[in-house]
Amino acid sequence: MQSCLRLLISALFLTLVLACSPPPESEFHLSGPTMGTTYNVKFINSADIKPADLQEKIDVVLVEVNQLMSTYIKDSELSRFNQWHSTDVFELSPQTLLVMQEAKRLGELSEGLLDVTVGPLVNLWGFGPQARPEKVPTQEQVDAAKAHIGLDKLTLGESWAQKTDPMLYVDLSTIAKGYGVDRVAQVLEEQHITNYLVEIGGEMRLSGQKASGKDWRVAIEKPVTTERAVERIISVGNNAVATSGDYRIYFENDGKRYSHLINPETGSPITHNLVSVTVVHPSSMTADGLATALSIMGKDKALAVAELNQLAVLLITKEADSFKEYTSSQFSQIVTIH
Repeated sequence: MQSCLRLLISALFLTLVLACSPPPESEFHLSGPTMGTTYNVKFINSADIKPADLQEKIDVVLVEVNQLMSTYIKDSELSRFNQWHSTDVFELSPQTLLVMQEAKRLGELSEGLLDVTVGPLVNLWGFGPQARPEKVPTQEQVDAAKAHIGLDKLTLGESWAQKTDPMLYVDLSTIAKGYGVDRVAQVLEEQHITNYLVEIGGEMRLSGQKASGKDWRVAIEKPVTTERAVERIISVGNNAVATSGDYRIYFENDGKRYSHLINPETGSPITHNLVSVTVVHPSSMTADGLATALSIMGKDKALAVAELNQLAVLLITKEADSFKEYTSSQFSQIVTIH
């Protein structure tokens, strides 16, 4: 009888403990439009924050980034700087200045191949905010545009930027989405959310784990134009992931394909067989810029730069009728391939 009573009391105690325990943590998903694309945020709401309140904070930050750095918004801070046809100093917000500083740093790291002043060439080839008919520009037009590009023509101070060429045009699209991802991650961490996935237009940053207790997984897209297919699935820990490639944005003329990735040295789209670059880095802004820079370099130089700077990169080349993968030593150390 006492044994049965003890079992009954134990069962009642267990029921009370379960009833008073908090429910398992749930995974929430927020999404919306931004920067000409969409954002997605997945997170575990361990801080008991109202998702609607969090989304409002995220939207405020992304609207601010867009209003500062978009070349599609005519009165954005960056657009006003580009319309500033003067060599006088132009006062900038700390946010835009930070992104310009990182762009210049990555430009130096890539020996000038990541050049955020390449906008006139991007526009000339029909990949800018004023998209043009799909036609190939003449060499004279290319040379005329090249005369007004170069990171050496952009000087940055403590709170300002200055052009040595009044016609200099800065396009931060190769790095601004990544910066937006970092800003959203900052919003989450300020709310004490440490398990999350943030994605804007394919650029991602991850932290912690999913509600299931498993690592976040990222699908690397197969670089083909005819379908959406997965090349590789990876886990990257608490890092950002950015992928750049020439297989989605391009145009064809007389049977030849022209990539949106412009080599500032030649003034023309890239022509090598490196078709996809994935970079893993703590900063999404940095990963975003590096992915573009390495894509322009080509496989051999990209691998050399990755090893020299201890960068975690996955390169995919098109060789004959198949794809081939190359990874840096740092990639193999920090990334789990599934």
